[in-house]
Amino acid sequence: MSTAAIIVAAGRGTRAGGDKPKQWQALAGRRVIDWTLERFLHAPGIDTVLVVLHPDDLGVFDAPEGVCVTTGGASRDISVRNGLEALDGHGITRVLIHDVARPCTPARLIQDVLGALDHADAAAPGLPVTDALWRGKQGHVADTPARADLFRAQTPQGFHFDRLLAAHRAHQGGAADDVEVARAAGMRVVITPGHEDNLKITTPEDFVRADRILKGHPSAMDIRLGNGYDVHRFGPGDHVMLCGVAVPHGRGLVGHSDADVGMHAVTDAIYGALAMGDIGRHFPPSDPQWKGAASHIFLRHAVGLALELGFQISNIDCTLVCEFPKIGPHAAAMQTEMAAIMGLDPSRVSVKATTSERLGFTGREEGIAALATAALVKA
Repeated sequence: MSTAAIIVAAGRGTRAGGDKPKQWQALAGRRVIDWTLERFLHAPGIDTVLVVLHPDDLGVFDAPEGVCVTTGGASRDISVRNGLEALDGHGITRVLIHDVARPCTPARLIQDVLGALDHADAAAPGLPVTDALWRGKQGHVADTPARADLFRAQTPQGFHFDRLLAAHRAHQGGAADDVEVARAAGMRVVITPGHEDNLKITTPEDFVRADRILKGHPSAMDIRLGNGYDVHRFGPGDHVMLCGVAVPHGRGLVGHSDADVGMHAVTDAIYGALAMGDIGRHFPPSDPQWKGAASHIFLRHAVGLALELGFQISNIDCTLVCEFPKIGPHAAAMQTEMAAIMGLDPSRVSVKATTSERLGFTGREEGIAALATAALVKA
């Protein structure tokens, strides 16, 4: 499964004022487009980012590493279709469509849309309308429509790639957004939670509000790194548990739980990134209820804490240090199992091994050590 984000940036945005289109205007020390791209370049689960530009803007955009570019058309729906056509045939299975003029999109909002695509045709964030609504005529209130069940639409809007491309190819044009195109093709669109910070810059006043939001988070992104280290000695047994996989071996690993040294190191790396101690703080070995416990209990607890605090796990790297058993034949299964436990794409989990060249306790085959690094991101 591969996910792309298409950033629609071909509009002229004349209502925003200024001497250039709003995506190229300064905002909190950078350009609007730079803030927007950062949200998706660092978002877990996004594999490809494509920007759709006006042909006149190709010379003013130096695409960052990992960003593709294509040109748009005279309307938003044409620009989106151009972006989809540019990605066709590249193995993309899911796609997010986002307005470049929304530079303050929270990371959680992006993940909610991606998560909804696991069980829905399409998903888009929205905010319930809370103000009274008027319909005006000649400067006077002519009607007061009911606001029940009304939402303010936001982006990114998420779809299964092939279905959205087919919907755009069949559409007659003139759609307000991609939800309209999808619904015309018979797709059911799930509404995910929107966010007030996810404003679309439309007028000069919106720059002031966006500047205030971004300066409220000076780095615009909270990135945490944590490391973990664990050791277990060999004892009686016919297998070892490593990163959730039972690996046949002439001995087992000794520990209060199932002694999964790799999973313990990863768990401690996540706790470390959160500055929340280690496994022993949360699951004391003196507590008999954890004797023989499966280590995925600890790992899921650490992942849950990260999510509660608004962090997404960007990637995990785990190194197992041992002479035997050989890890290579089992590494892919370990990668898959760890990814499933943490709710990540396997491409974000690395499991590898090394020896200590017959030096030290691992070299003497007295036990196994593991080192791990976890990267967490909160925008």
